[in-house]
Parts: sequence; structure tokens; C-alpha cells
Amino acid sequence: MSRYVRFRDFDWVLLTFVLIICALGVSEIYSATLHTKFEGMHIRQVYWILAGLGLMFFMSLVNYQALLELVPWMYGFSLVSLVSVLVFGKKYLGARRWIDFKLFHFQPSEWVKLILILTMAKYFAEYRDNDMPFRELVKAGLVVLFPMLLVLKQPDLGTALTYIPIAIMALVLGGMRPRHGLVLLVIAAVLMPAMWKWGLKPYQKERLSTFVAPEADSRGSGYQVIQSLVAVGSGGVWGKGVAKGTQTQGQFLPVPHTDFIFAAWSEEHGFVGALAVMLLYFGVLMRLIHDAQTAPDRAGVFLIMGVVAVLAFHVLVNVGMVVGFMPVTGIPLPLMSYGGSSILFTFLALGIVMNVRMRRFVN
Repeated sequence: MSRYVRFRDFDWVLLTFVLIICALGVSEIYSATLHTKFEGMHIRQVYWILAGLGLMFFMSLVNYQALLELVPWMYGFSLVSLVSVLVFGKKYLGARRWIDFKLFHFQPSEWVKLILILTMAKYFAEYRDNDMPFRELVKAGLVVLFPMLLVLKQPDLGTALTYIPIAIMALVLGGMRPRHGLVLLVIAAVLMPAMWKWGLKPYQKERLSTFVAPEADSRGSGYQVIQSLVAVGSGGVWGKGVAKGTQTQGQFLPVPHTDFIFAAWSEEHGFVGALAVMLLYFGVLMRLIHDAQTAPDRAGVFLIMGVVAVLAFHVLVNVGMVVGFMPVTGIPLPLMSYGGSSILFTFLALGIVMNVRMRRFVN
């Protein structure tokens, strides 16, 4: 290891924020699953977090330049794995998203986010012109579009949408011209009717349509949003206390340990608790942006800002979904929601951030 690469250069402040959020998530998973068939999930979450920490420290030691050299192979593997899910994947609730390896379930779509971040960083690190031609923009868009279409086929609209901010962040930082951005918006607007008709499943259309007026189907597609709003509102300023939330403990709130964990947290800890969590996420994002500013090269900046784009998108969409500002898409809250694939992806992404930060003095 280079003498310039030391663990004292680790972003310990960022790690502290992350571990606090993880601890709050574990406590809420414990509370939300108490006396339910999911009881004990918080123990599994601790194991996932410990595994994630190990992967993060390992990832910080592997020079990110070496990872960028492997991008073509990793991108190819990501496409193969997504096709394998469609062929061999385990079907659950009408979707094929996991490959069952008996000992564990592998969800390739989560890892593709990390590979896309690396791919965009390599592409734009090698492309030095800040005035990007439209053809280069199209090439970058296609790189993201192919895995996105495969994930939509599973179908998994939520995860597919998380690929978009990676592309947008890369294009903006790469020097996309304003008029090219306008052209993309027009193309997206033109394609939306076709996407609505042929690209979305009936239940996905139902979720999007009931987002505007969930009370129109209060016992069907609007049920989740209504119960979430009741839970958040009933928490008041200080909350009802741990394991005392009526919506959560009464099992009216759906999947309170995964997608709607922020609603369960808000019911038990109120506005003050919800604000505290949002400030922690804000602290994480600010530290990441600070680390991007000190990156030793262009590739490092794109890597960290790609992680910023994904995490910010996850937080905004999940919290927006909980309070009725966004449609229900199944996007988890990073570091708090239960889920091994989500936790491991987040820590691997943070490992790449630490990797870049620890090498900021190498040159």
C-alpha cells in the first residue's frame, strides 16, 4: 500500500453519520416487527451491517483505478446477470428479481447501480472535452438504458428508476449542453405515452394513478399511502414512543420494516425524530460532496457524485412516498430499511468513496 494511503485519511465523520443511521434503523426494525412474523429481523440487519462494514473496508483498499480498468467486464457481467434473473430467477409476488443460491438470494439489479457508477466514471474520465457532443450523450444514455430495460422487464420499476440519476449526474458533470438537455426532456415527454401503454404493468399504472387521489381506492392501491399518512400525522411533535405506534403495532401500516420504515419511525418519534433523521442524511450527503471536492482526479469526482446521486434519489423518493408527495415505487430508505442487498450496495458504494478519499494526496 502506498505510504499516502492510510486509514487516518478515512472519512470517520461520514462513517459516524452512517453508523448512527444504521443504529436507528435497527431499533426501528425491532420495534416495527415486534410480535409479528418478522420478529427478529433486526438481528439479521445487524449481520448485514457488519458484513457491509467488512466490504466497505475491503473496497477502500482496492485502488479504484484498477476497478475502472475492469469496467467492460463488470458491465458485461451485469447484463448477463440481469438476463439470468429473467430466465432462472425466483418468482415472488409476480416478479423475478432474485436468483436463489439456497444459502442466499442474489439481486443483481442492486449491484448494477454500483457498476453503472463505475462505468459512467470511466467513460467521462476518458472524455476530456467539457463541451460534449450529442452523440456522446446518446452513447452514455444507451449504456444506462440497456440494464434499465432489463430491470423493467422483471418488473422492478423502483430499482430501474434509480439508474436515471446516475446518468443525469454524469451528463451534467460531463459538460452536457443546455440545449441537449432540453432535447432529452422533449424526447422523454414524447415517449411517456408509449411507456405508459406498453412499458408499465397494470399494478404500476394503478399506483401512479392513485398517487394523485389515494382516497379514491382507500382499501386497494391507495391503502398504503393513506395508512402511511395517518402514521406520520399521529406521531405529532414528539411521537408515541418505541413500540407504541398504533398504526405500526396494529399492523395497519404495510411493510413498516422495509419501504415504510420512515413512517413507522415518524409515528414513534414524531416530527423531532423525523427531522433528526433527515439532518443525518443531509450530513452524509454534505460529507460526500466534500470528499468529491478533494478527489485526486476526474474519475474520483464522478465516482463520488454518482454515489451522491443514488443516495439522494433514494432518500427523496422514499420520504416523498411516505408523506404522499411521490408514488409508491418500492424504493427503500438507505441504511434504515431492512434488506441485505440494499445494505451491502450502500456500504460498497461508501467503500469506493473512502477509496477515493484515501488517495487524495497520492498525486
